[in-house]
Amino acid sequence: MRDQQQVLIFDADDTLWENNVLFERVIDDFLDWLSHPTLDRDEIRRILDDIERANCAVHGYGGTVFLRSLADCLTRLRERPATREELRRIDELAAALIEGDVELIPGVADTLDALGQRHELLLLTKGDTAEQQRKITASRLERHFAGVHIVAEKTVETYAELARQRSLPAERTWMIGNSPKSDILPARQAGLGAVFIPNANTWVLEHAEIHAEDTRLLRLDTFPELLHHF
Repeated sequence: MRDQQQVLIFDADDTLWENNVLFERVIDDFLDWLSHPTLDRDEIRRILDDIERANCAVHGYGGTVFLRSLADCLTRLRERPATREELRRIDELAAALIEGDVELIPGVADTLDALGQRHELLLLTKGDTAEQQRKITASRLERHFAGVHIVAEKTVETYAELARQRSLPAERTWMIGNSPKSDILPARQAGLGAVFIPNANTWVLEHAEIHAEDTRLLRLDTFPELLHHF
């Protein structure tokens, strides 16, 4: 693959830069602050995961929806609407998440520099458009990509439509990401190759089973390993 130009489509959150670990830190602080009298942290976390799953299905992804989920969780556990003071406290807990800098995963910038000299690079990320664009701009990586696509959800149709729009040759196009649910499985179902680079902090709602015997699926341990294959 190194000798023939490929099209490499990159996920953003938790592939190019750390993302979910920031949410996890806020959740830890939220659970410390909540201090429920009967439920332990694991039980509350399961409730929060269910609330997030429902809210994301209706409202999409990003910091605003996450804040809504924290407030909904508090409301359910305390069996009353959150007070103005409680909502202010939730905003304080998540301030670093909403306003923080982007932390690139090691090796990303140099690897993209090298790959861009041999292949066509695209960026495909899901979430709130303004929020994702803010992170892309802060990352200073946008110059590497021939196209940037921000979508509400990554489905088989998302990948098929992107391939149609850009006339991508399926046999030479690869989706690279950390999420089995959003990056790997739908890309493979759309006929593209896929490169799975696990992130220890991948969001639980992005977990899914992938098939190790798939001949058009690569699993790498680190981002710079892409240079050995492309």
